[in-house]
Amino acid sequence: MNLQDILTSIEPLDEAAMAAARERQAQLAKPPGSLGRLEDLSIQVAGITGKVHNRMERKHLLVFAADNGVVAEGVSSAPQSVTLMQTINLTRHKTGASTLCRHFGCGITVCDVGVNADIREPKVLNRKIAYGTQNIAQGPAMTREQAITGIRTGYELARSTDADILGVGEMGIGNTTTSSAVLSALLDVDVEAVTGRGGGITDGAFVKKKAVIRQALEINRPDPGDVVDVLSKVGGFDICAMCGAFLGAASSRRPVVIDGFISAVAALCAFRLCPTVSGYLIPSHASYEIGYKLAMDAMGLEPIFLLGMRLGEGSGCPLAFEIVDAACAVLNDMATFDQAGIDDGYLDEIRRGDSFTVEGKA
Repeated sequence: MNLQDILTSIEPLDEAAMAAARERQAQLAKPPGSLGRLEDLSIQVAGITGKVHNRMERKHLLVFAADNGVVAEGVSSAPQSVTLMQTINLTRHKTGASTLCRHFGCGITVCDVGVNADIREPKVLNRKIAYGTQNIAQGPAMTREQAITGIRTGYELARSTDADILGVGEMGIGNTTTSSAVLSALLDVDVEAVTGRGGGITDGAFVKKKAVIRQALEINRPDPGDVVDVLSKVGGFDICAMCGAFLGAASSRRPVVIDGFISAVAALCAFRLCPTVSGYLIPSHASYEIGYKLAMDAMGLEPIFLLGMRLGEGSGCPLAFEIVDAACAVLNDMATFDQAGIDDGYLDEIRRGDSFTVEGKA
């Protein structure tokens, strides 16, 4: 399947199902809008699946692992070998994201799309495109063909994963550097506005990180109107595959959860390729990384919760799965006014306007 076929396989949300879900929300025995984002999420999920009543019983996190040649520039405090070790540890429930998956009973698939080592752990899915990308400070990260291969890999894995809801995470030392470069290129904003400290670096290393990203953008000159060009020049195999996973989830009409900064940049890539994808995206936490909000704003999305998280791996996804599941449970199981034996006529005047916002506190 070529990239155009992937993009044309994605259809808009089901407006009739959303209208029916919205009508049912209005009938539930509660003040209008009193469950806030839970109501919005239940209506969104109805639009995604085409059904008013949904249950998120099968929840699955996809984690794409890859190394980045730019670590040779000293942009990360962690050695590249950490990618290999944590990729394996993800399959053994020893990392933050995999521990949360086990706690909540979520499935997890760890996919090697570019780790700079041979992995002999059978639980790691081998879809290696190359042994890490090239150094973006010296030239393109990968070929255009490799970028498309990465997108297709993520798309196919998402499509083939048996789940009601998917989450998309990553593992790769140096990938906040590549994500910042991609975001700077796509939004045509200064490196300062999108670059944070990632996993934690010294002041000196932080200055160098921003200089390296600027150098990469100047040398490679990615075309902001061509997502694949941006990914191939300053991205990573993990970001490409994550982008594909968002497309694959949307193509198969399933909600898909964004983790933090890197996941958000990959989602933005998917959105730029196919704006219809936005209806299928559910952000989890507000990442601590500075560029996260810019990526969210570019897609018109808002995170569900703020916990000061910046781990990555997909760690926000298991938490968001539970919130989406709760949103569906309310719509499915809460009593209507009729079922509760309550005359809801007292709400007529309130429903005609906004009777909940305190002036000056909106």
